[in-house]
Amino acid sequence: MLSLSQVLIFGAVAVGFAVIATLAATFFTVQQRTTAIVQRLGKFVREAEPGLRVKIPFIDRVIGRMNLRVQQLDVRIETKTEDNVFVQMVVAVQYYVLPEKVYDAFYKLDDATRQITSFVFDVVRARVPKIKLDDVFEKKDEIADIVKTELAQVMEGFGYGILKALVTDIDPDPKVKESMNEINAAQRMRVAATERGEADRILRVKAAEGEAQSKALQGKGIADQRQAIVAGLRDSVDEFRKSVPGTTAQDVMNLVLMTQYFDMLKEIGASSRTNAILIPHSPGNLTTLTEQMRHAMMEANLTVQASEASAVPNVSGNGSAAEFMPRAE
Repeated sequence: MLSLSQVLIFGAVAVGFAVIATLAATFFTVQQRTTAIVQRLGKFVREAEPGLRVKIPFIDRVIGRMNLRVQQLDVRIETKTEDNVFVQMVVAVQYYVLPEKVYDAFYKLDDATRQITSFVFDVVRARVPKIKLDDVFEKKDEIADIVKTELAQVMEGFGYGILKALVTDIDPDPKVKESMNEINAAQRMRVAATERGEADRILRVKAAEGEAQSKALQGKGIADQRQAIVAGLRDSVDEFRKSVPGTTAQDVMNLVLMTQYFDMLKEIGASSRTNAILIPHSPGNLTTLTEQMRHAMMEANLTVQASEASAVPNVSGNGSAAEFMPRAE
C-alpha cells in the first residue's frame, strides 16, 4: 500500500497536470491577419482578433482560422475558340476574405477554391468560344475583366472579395502554334523580299541618275576642253603671225600640229607599256591630218560667229556671216 507521502505526491502531480491542461484550454493566440472562429458547445460565439485570447476551457473551442491575406488560385481551363481551336488557358484569381464577412466566408462555403474554380470555368467557357484564336491573345485583358466582374458579384455574398483576375497563359495545340509560326515567318519573308526589291530598285535608279549626271558633266568637260583648245590655238596663231611677219595662218597651224605630233610620239615612246595605236602614224600623213583639223576648226568658228550674229543684228541689216570671219593681216 502507498504511504501518505506517496499519495500526496501523486495528488500534487495530478493537480499540476490538471492546472496546465486548464490553462492550455483557456488561453490561445491568433496570428496577425488571421481571425479565429470560436464555438461554444457547437454554436458560433465570436470571432477572435489577433493576439492572446481567452476562452472557457473545455466548453469553448477554436474550430477554425480564416486567413485575411490576399491569396491566389490558378485555374487551368481547356476550351475552344470560335474557329474550333482548342486552347489551354490559365486564369489566376486573387481573392481575400472580407473582414466584415468572416462568418459568411466560414459557414456559407464548404470549399471556396472549388466554388471559385467552377465560376471561372463557367465564365471562360461562355466567352472564349465567341472569339477567334488570334483575337484571344489580344482580348485576354477583356476576358480577365469579365471574370473579375462576375466573380466579384457572386463571391461577395459568400464573404469573399476578388482583387484581380489575370489570364497568365494561353497555350494552343502544338500543331496550331507551329502553323501560326510558319504563317508569321512567311509574311516576314514576303516583306523582306519586297524591301530588298525596293532597295535594289533605288540603287539602280540612283546609279542611273549618277551615270547620267556623270555623262552630262563629262560632255560639258569635253566641250569646254575643245573650246579652250580652239581659243588657245587662235591666240597662238595670232601671236605667231605678229612675231613673224609674212607667215600665214596655215603655216602656223602646220607648225603647231607638227610640234604636237612629235610631242605625242615622245610621250608614247617614253612608256614601256602603252595600248595607243596611231593610224596612220607616218609624218607624211601629217598634211592630211592638218587639213582635216583646219577645216573642222574653221567650220566651228563660222558656226559660233553665225550664232553671235543672229543674237546681235547688223545695224545696216545686210550683213552676212562672212563678215565675221578672221582676215589675214
